[in-house]
Amino acid sequence: MAVNNPRLRSAKPRSISENLNKLLKLFDSKDRVLITIDADPDSLASAMALKRLLWRKAQSVTIAHFNEIVRFDNATMVRLLKIPLVKLQQVDPKDFSKVLLVDSQPHHHEAFGDFTYDGVIDHHPVTMPVEAEFVDIRPNYGATASIMTEYLRSAKIRPSKSLATALLYAIRVDTHNFELQALEEDVKAFRYIFPLANMNLLRKIEMSDMGIKDLRYFQQALDNKRITKGKIFSHLDTVHSTDILVLVADFFMRCHEVAWTIVSGVCNKNLVVVIRNDGFRKNAGNWAIKAFGKLGSAGGHRAMARAEIPMANLDSHLTKAEVSNLGRFVIRQFKKSVES
Repeated sequence: MAVNNPRLRSAKPRSISENLNKLLKLFDSKDRVLITIDADPDSLASAMALKRLLWRKAQSVTIAHFNEIVRFDNATMVRLLKIPLVKLQQVDPKDFSKVLLVDSQPHHHEAFGDFTYDGVIDHHPVTMPVEAEFVDIRPNYGATASIMTEYLRSAKIRPSKSLATALLYAIRVDTHNFELQALEEDVKAFRYIFPLANMNLLRKIEMSDMGIKDLRYFQQALDNKRITKGKIFSHLDTVHSTDILVLVADFFMRCHEVAWTIVSGVCNKNLVVVIRNDGFRKNAGNWAIKAFGKLGSAGGHRAMARAEIPMANLDSHLTKAEVSNLGRFVIRQFKKSVES
């Protein structure tokens, strides 16, 4: 979806060049621009590309993230590619004349609620109206980085080695090397970026998955695992980052006999459930919504999904056994969604 009105009314799709022109017309040389992100490879790369597009179009461009960057691959990406970042909590909206959001939507996190957005560029499904002067949301794309690569090409901007490496890594991560949802446009973006990227930097980023201390979570996940009908359930109690749940869920999917992995844990007073499947017969995003959507936020794609439920929302929903073992609650909810 690519529209340019505040409430997502229907509009005739525009070409990439038309979209680019609409976007750039938002800015003048005196603008101080803030780009807000939930930092991960796709949002980081997309923000870098947007900043490059606005070079000489605005007075300054600042990239701000609200989340802690704890995954080692993400931290390595920021360090090796020298991505300039500030914490969103430390910026004053009054210091900026234009605010943009990439690889997310305003309702995706409360941290974005303090801002009125002039532009939103994303590839996630639209679940609520997005209000901004410029909106380019394309849920069929595998990565926002693919959209931004199209913008760069349309603007006849050849990305630097660092930017190309970031975009290439983002497309690979968000499409799981094209094993998940992707369009021909994602492939075209990848092929364009590939010869421009630094493969040595890319390899170092990809190899930086975890630290030695994180191995304890894998041991806990193995000890707590419950296998039933091709599904692995495992609850990790409290984790310092939800990225750990993603690593464990992806690890379990390597097992030949496994079609689903459901890994849960408590992080920042939220019960977080990460779901992976083979993407063959069932839709993980739909099941996440059915199982947990009424309790918190839930959704995702066919082969990968996630739910985040405030612990305060669970008080009246837990049995006595589940109070001390949230893993049982996750299994019960998941089974109910399958049977309904």
